Amino acid sequence: EVQLVESGGGMVQPGGSLRLSCAASGFTVSDFDMNWVRQAPGKGPEGVSGTFGGGGATIYADSAKGRYTISRDNAKNTLYLQMNSLKPEDTALEYCARVPGGIGSDYRAYDYWGQGTQVTVSS
Repeated sequence: EVQLVESGGGMVQPGGSLRLSCAASGFTVSDFDMNWVRQAPGKGPEGVSGTFGGGGATIYADSAKGRYTISRDNAKNTLYLQMNSLKPEDTALEYCARVPGGIGSDYRAYDYWGQGTQVTVSS
């Protein structure tokens, strides 16, 4: 059974940091493109950062560049998102998802999603 389980969310002050984890089971993370997607209240999903299967090249949304770092631990079959210099506008429910059709696919084509972890940035 394929499962994705996110953890690491929480409440931080502006300028703070969080490290999100996405533990995968039932498949090998490094075989697939994977994406971190956030959804803020009243807004649609937004891809934040992704990693490509195989070599693990990475990609970032403009809102994440210079502040976020995506990484993958193949031995633990886990995806990470290090989030630094957090801003109030980063407040959202963060999901990791498997992207069988390749990063750039419509979100409706993602086949497995985690349950999400809440990130709240507030003073």
